[in-house]
Amino acid sequence: MRAVVYAGYTQPLELREVPEPECPADGVVLDVRATGVCRSDWHAWKGHEQVPLPQIPGHELSGVIAHIGPEVTRWRAGARVTVPFVCGCGRCEHCAAGEAQVCPQQTQPGFTGPGSFADRVAIHAADLNLVALPDDVGFVAAASLGCRFATAYRALTAHGRVGTGDQLVVHGCGGVGLSAVQIGVALGARVVAVDVAEASLARARALGADVGIHSAGMSVADVAAAVHDATGGGAHVSVDAYGSADTCAASVRSLRRRGRHVQIGLLFGPAATPPIPMDVVTAFELEIYGSHGMPARDYPGMLQLVADGVLRPQALVSEVIGLEDAARALAAMDDVVGAGGMTVIEL
Repeated sequence: MRAVVYAGYTQPLELREVPEPECPADGVVLDVRATGVCRSDWHAWKGHEQVPLPQIPGHELSGVIAHIGPEVTRWRAGARVTVPFVCGCGRCEHCAAGEAQVCPQQTQPGFTGPGSFADRVAIHAADLNLVALPDDVGFVAAASLGCRFATAYRALTAHGRVGTGDQLVVHGCGGVGLSAVQIGVALGARVVAVDVAEASLARARALGADVGIHSAGMSVADVAAAVHDATGGGAHVSVDAYGSADTCAASVRSLRRRGRHVQIGLLFGPAATPPIPMDVVTAFELEIYGSHGMPARDYPGMLQLVADGVLRPQALVSEVIGLEDAARALAAMDDVVGAGGMTVIEL
């Protein structure tokens, strides 16, 4: 089959022929129909996160079941499905509790094993991890849910508990940030978007953000002050959707008393221990959450909102490309400043 492969960190991404994946006894092999190009894949390719090499990137996917392992009971060949980017083992206490996103033995396409920048991909523990697609949710829209939209959805609903009239601030308006903007608006929040690129802020405003703060050249204190001015005293919920020491600190400092910070953006290296102002956290009784995807059991509610048109992940797709252009699209993430949105590979 065809697959995009990198032999080593930062090494060229090449489209070439590779062996077909083996079907796990408890899993399936999917014919990939669409897969997102995500900054998490870029982090792995750059070596910011250690993965087995050589590696096939890709973890935001939708497709059709081609082969089924003998231990699978809930699925049949031909079913249209998507899958969380974190797949639980199906055997531990966390999976039994429905919290597969924190499974200690989790598997992730493109990280623990070959990913979805390929004609086919293997998925483990299919009875736990596969999600059926409604007939009126297409493959590109389903792939755009991926890790970005689903992660933003759970971050705002389970952790942020965003409701009507809340002031929501989103720091970083790439794919996950724009997802948070759209979902926040749908939940009835007043949204303030923060980004270093005017084009990304324009996308956020088009999705319903009330205010855009152009943060290029601004200090953490200046960003927080601008947010407090824009929200009349600080945000009820603030999200770091980019992932840096500065955006994390600015997000926490953007909160009003009893506010909630949710960390979505990945932090690596020295940035993994950002200077969070714990004096403010204590004095203001702030809540701080990490958010790591969404388990399959929580997808049906989100998918129903997509099917009903309340949520429109397809509106976040800025480019649909073929597998032959996937290497270019992933390498282009070296440039962190852009117009936001998602690129989806359609097979």
